[in-house]
Amino acid sequence: MSAGEPLRANDERLLAVFAGLGPGEWAAPSLCAEWSNHQVLAHMVVGYSCGVGEFGAALLRYRGFDPANTALAVRLAAARTPDQLLDDLARLIAEPSGLGRMFPRTLLLGDHVTHELDILYALGRQPDIPTDAVVAVLNTQVTVPNPFVPAYRNSRGLRLVAGDADWTHGSGPTVSGLAAELVSVLGNRPRMLGALTGDGAAELAARVRMG
Repeated sequence: MSAGEPLRANDERLLAVFAGLGPGEWAAPSLCAEWSNHQVLAHMVVGYSCGVGEFGAALLRYRGFDPANTALAVRLAAARTPDQLLDDLARLIAEPSGLGRMFPRTLLLGDHVTHELDILYALGRQPDIPTDAVVAVLNTQVTVPNPFVPAYRNSRGLRLVAGDADWTHGSGPTVSGLAAELVSVLGNRPRMLGALTGDGAAELAARVRMG
């Protein structure tokens, strides 16, 4: 299986999940600071389609990756409805453009799984993401340092155990939870901290809350 196939399979599943959300749910806040669920969806489209020059100009204008990323997502969400963005995403899954053609597929899978969790957990919904996809995200995020996802840093010195998958990582005080909960919390989303257990849970919580 090529590196792109797990991403494409996950995105096609994700589209079906998102198609079931209503206007009020799209307008609701996500787990991403200051972003609505609508804006999270727009961010995913930006990641698949933004031109290199366009993003470079945004970096210069907004003086940083995060401000530029936010500005592009907010602008696109203001211009496109959730239904239109879902149509855009469906097209881009098969034919990404701009940065979407260059970004590593494994990292995009992590980004998309994390943002699905940002939306569903914020709405009080339980995700139903295939175990192999979530485990693939965990394996990448806890072993590859990433300046945009603090999972590598947050996981250091802890033994992580996914209770719904045959997955463990590291050594030290234990943190146990569902695989999707671990993905979300390791990515600095505190919402699901209360679902985690083990003698390392308090240490992980302190790291996440420090940002």
